[in-house]
Amino acid sequence: MPARRLPSWAWVTGLTATALVLVAMLAVKADKGPQPTASASPKPSASASAKPSGSADESKPVAVPDGSGTGRRIVYSLGQRRVWLVDASDASRRTFAVWPGTVSPAPATYTIGSRREAATGSDGVEIEHIVYFAVASGVNVAFSNAVDGSSPPPPASGAQTGGVRMRADDGDAVWKFATAGTRVTVVK
Repeated sequence: MPARRLPSWAWVTGLTATALVLVAMLAVKADKGPQPTASASPKPSASASAKPSGSADESKPVAVPDGSGTGRRIVYSLGQRRVWLVDASDASRRTFAVWPGTVSPAPATYTIGSRREAATGSDGVEIEHIVYFAVASGVNVAFSNAVDGSSPPPPASGAQTGGVRMRADDGDAVWKFATAGTRVTVVK
């Protein structure tokens, strides 16, 4: 009796199932691989406080820094530890104080490269609304907020963190404003 051949649909089904299993295995392996981290904590000499430190009273409007460009952009002042969301007409739509990481980007104009909805920061805190915009000293620099709304803990001695952490409602506003390609101007 001659050997029976499998019908073509059986071969296609078997090959498709094998391909799906391989893709799933590769996805799991990729998810376990190195990921950029975006955490934030205060500068090493400062201690974390319940409120981000800003140079101005939160109840008073703070002007967008001179020399920060024009048009729709995010402005981040290293000295004031403050962020502005500026619309296309150069009007500040929102400003708030932030907790900077231990690594800061050089004053310049950057572009939002990627975004990540949630991750664990290098300080072990669950963070969300991660918006990457620069790399400094080999560390990814990004805006983010703690899921639980907490301020960042003091960093481990010598730890390099590039996150610029903010309150949860400010993180939500940045997430909605900072689409890929949005400019970020960092000023002193």
